[in-house]
Amino acid sequence: MKPWEEYARPDTEREQRCGVSEAVFCPGKSSDQIAAIIQELRKKTEPVLATRATLEQARAVQQLVPDLVYHEQARLLTLGAPKTPKGGAVLVLAAGTSDLAVAEEAAVTAQYLGNKTERLYDVGVAGIHRLLAHRDRLNDARVLIVVAGMDGVLPSVVGGLVEKPVIAVPTSVGYGVSFGGLAALLTMLNSCAPGVAVVNIDNGFGAAVLATKINKL
Repeated sequence: MKPWEEYARPDTEREQRCGVSEAVFCPGKSSDQIAAIIQELRKKTEPVLATRATLEQARAVQQLVPDLVYHEQARLLTLGAPKTPKGGAVLVLAAGTSDLAVAEEAAVTAQYLGNKTERLYDVGVAGIHRLLAHRDRLNDARVLIVVAGMDGVLPSVVGGLVEKPVIAVPTSVGYGVSFGGLAALLTMLNSCAPGVAVVNIDNGFGAAVLATKINKL
């Protein structure tokens, strides 16, 4: 029995089946488990991504797999080079600087999955002129990932400005009645701008996978 067979079944065929390879979700796993799964996945696919890794986890796993790169703000471990960009640009927008951990998870994931990835940060609705100053960039993107906490309004505004697919990502950023991102999630689900897709709270990775599949069409 291989070491990882006691606790995991790495899906080495997922990229061929679904278009995007399996990533490793780090919370709840030991450094030995993360390293073993990564090493098994790398036999069939690169790059390999491991999400939501703490700095402590990253340092421990890098001792076992030295060629891993840790993207601290995105909380991502990557093994191998990004895929060659295809399709149009994926533009990642963040409402505020406090949303950058989730935005960077989306941006780094999108880059490694083979998208030309651009960033436009701190363009929330409290200073909407900052967003409107970049209308050309919004219109030039193939897919837009819009990350926002607090009231979660930014995706609706963007959805009312562009004809491209908009993927909304609520974050857990906010004061008490934001309920850990639930308020932003509900705002995005109730968007009056039709055609805005919404992923789960703080799920920058899932947004990047969806953007990748759209961009491949």
